[in-house]
Amino acid sequence: MLAAALPGCNNKLNVQPTTYIDSATAFTNSSDVQAALVGCYTGLQNINLYGGYIQFLTDLLADNGDENFIGTFTQPQEAQRKTILTTNTQVRETWLSAYDAINRTNNVLANLGKLDTPAQQASVEGEAKFIRSLVYFDLVRMFGKAWNDGTPASNPGVPLVLTPTTSAADALPVARNTVAEVYAQVITDLTTAEARLTTSAGLNTFSASRYACAALLARVYLQQGNFASAAAAANRAIAGSFRLNSYYGDNFGYNRTAATTSSLVANTTEDIFAIQITAQSGTNQLYTFYSRTGRADVNIQPQFTSLFETGDTRATLYTTATASVPSFTRKYDAQYGNIKLMRLDEMLLTRAEANFRAGTELGATPLADVNTVRVRAGLAPLATVTLAAILKERRIELAFEGFRLGDLKRNQESTIDPITYTVIPWNADRLVFPIPFREINANVNLVQNPGYL
Repeated sequence: MLAAALPGCNNKLNVQPTTYIDSATAFTNSSDVQAALVGCYTGLQNINLYGGYIQFLTDLLADNGDENFIGTFTQPQEAQRKTILTTNTQVRETWLSAYDAINRTNNVLANLGKLDTPAQQASVEGEAKFIRSLVYFDLVRMFGKAWNDGTPASNPGVPLVLTPTTSAADALPVARNTVAEVYAQVITDLTTAEARLTTSAGLNTFSASRYACAALLARVYLQQGNFASAAAAANRAIAGSFRLNSYYGDNFGYNRTAATTSSLVANTTEDIFAIQITAQSGTNQLYTFYSRTGRADVNIQPQFTSLFETGDTRATLYTTATASVPSFTRKYDAQYGNIKLMRLDEMLLTRAEANFRAGTELGATPLADVNTVRVRAGLAPLATVTLAAILKERRIELAFEGFRLGDLKRNQESTIDPITYTVIPWNADRLVFPIPFREINANVNLVQNPGYL
């Protein structure tokens, strides 16, 4: 009897190492792959990514006096002061969470053959490649030089990892691909994704659609200064069944009549792609820092609020400063509000700018697109439009949503050191995030960015 029991005891001691993921077990059928795709969206939802920190840190790094971080956390302080250390724990967590999300998509893409139908394969491939592209585009803009700064074909970007890492043995020391290589991969993935997603996911869903792919391509091309392609991609995104909300504050759940914000904010008809947040799933980290009912760590400065024209209803999203109480934004007062990543208003302003710079009128004239945004804001339409007018509308419309660093660099604008008020040029080394010290220590093939030890 004792001898018969021994094999059972031995089997209990035969445990799979936790550093190894058995893909044959994890991905056995179509349902497994589709569940893993949901996990990719969950990766985006992480607070270190689009749950808030990517938008928050990049805006602080670019800030030239529109906002003021008064909190006690040292990581955001380093960003706003343009003195980020290689040991900044938040930068480290954003890097790690980004590659975790990328690896999730790689696992899904490696198992497309287990989906039941060609239609499922096309849809899942499109969504996974959209997610991977979104993360890589923001990674290369954070940790690499801007497209218009030097030579993209030789400037270090971030490592392109396009196959699953399922065990410790797979985690080989990888080198940084060039900025140009990362952009090329992003464009390739998005072009494929847009073609695969032939049917729209519809409004008010969490899934990426072909319109979201086109919207992200418009961002990429605009960052490159490829204005004809940016206008065309924005035009394709606008072609979806989206429409502007009658009031700008509806995007953020603010009721101007009652002067209240709901705790939950769902997608609206304006949303092309949003991060879904509920009381049970996800955290809106922008609420944590920006809201007066959160940590109230960010004050909005007069330099920004003075940009509003009389009657601009977008100003209602900002509290009025007094002698003793500064201004705050109401954009993130909804504790469980969905985080809006791509909206119709952004695409209208992108198409306007791209058409203006290219001298084209694809879809609409630049004047018409800008006036669509202005009229929604309660302002009189312009008779003529200039590039400065387009960029001003963009700055107001998309404020504190993670656009500032990319816009500053592509428009070659300067910022300031908030302590010394020294002017910092758009291509300064300190406006590029450092490769985390942990990664440099673990990977001999990674090179650090200039200006960091």
